Amino acid sequence: MTVEPGVRTGAESDASVIARSRDAPEAFAVLFDRYADEVHRYLARRLGGEPADDLMAETFTTAFQQRHRYDPSRATGDGARPWLFGIATNLVGRHRRAEGRRFRAMARIPAPADHEEPLADRAAARVGAQAVRRELAAGLAALSARHRDVLLLVAWGGLGYEEVAQALGVPVGTVRSRLHRARGKLREALGGSDPTTLREVPGHD
Repeated sequence: MTVEPGVRTGAESDASVIARSRDAPEAFAVLFDRYADEVHRYLARRLGGEPADDLMAETFTTAFQQRHRYDPSRATGDGARPWLFGIATNLVGRHRRAEGRRFRAMARIPAPADHEEPLADRAAARVGAQAVRRELAAGLAALSARHRDVLLLVAWGGLGYEEVAQALGVPVGTVRSRLHRARGKLREALGGSDPTTLREVPGHD
């Protein structure tokens, strides 16, 4: 059975919600309920909690204003999700310096000393985790904006390649190329470790 993108079991599709909202604007609140938390988490990891509050609201305001331009025939994956993440990523683009400062600051956070934890094994694990976070943050800060966007849409946004392509308005081949380069640079920053560790690093306010 083929399921239409953006359709939840027993629920109205994203495309249908958007179409209905053109005549009944209040219907657009359904999309907010479906995706606001995901968009906020993505923004908070990139810019911190307080900026994420404002940009999440701006993401949905922009989407609402542009809902007449939404083309369901171009949707891939989970309905309106790539469209919303694309808007959010464009808004992050206005805060590149703030994002870079955030990652550089995270890279300077000192690791806790062993004596701060009574169990030696646990202390070593904490120090190791902090070191990975610092190296990861430094690696992210060093990436170009276009490579960072692709990498973080996949790692923190949870989008597939086609969804990222839709979100950024670029070909899938470009997504694959940028992601390959970003992972390579991040792997170097992590001393050869698997950059998928990025998924395990929480955001910090």
